[in-house]
Amino acid sequence: MKQTILALAFVMAGGAFAAQAAEKGNAERGHAFAEANCARCHAVALDGASPLAEAPPFRIVATRWPPENLAEALAEGIRVGHTPMPEFVLDPDQIDDFIAYLEVLTNE
Repeated sequence: MKQTILALAFVMAGGAFAAQAAEKGNAERGHAFAEANCARCHAVALDGASPLAEAPPFRIVATRWPPENLAEALAEGIRVGHTPMPEFVLDPDQIDDFIAYLEVLTNE
C-alpha cells in the first residue's frame, strides 16, 4: 500500500516535475535504486518507520539535508550514517535519479 502511494505521488507530480526530471534525473529510477539498495535499513516511502531504527527514513533525510547538497557525497561515497551502512558510490546518472527521488519526498 505504501509503495503504491509513493508510486501514485510520482504519477500525480507529472507535468512540470516530469520536465524537470528529464533534465536532472528520474525519480522513479531513484526510488527503484532506494528500494533495491537501501530499503533493508531505511524507510523509502512517504510514511512508516525504518527497518533499522538508527537509519533515518529518507523523507527525514530529504528534509534535514537539501537533496541537491548530497550530490558530492553520493559521488565520493557515503561512508557515514548508521553503523552497519555499506559504502555507496553512485555514478552521475544514479545521483541525479536519487536526488530527483528525494526531491519528490520533500514535496509531499
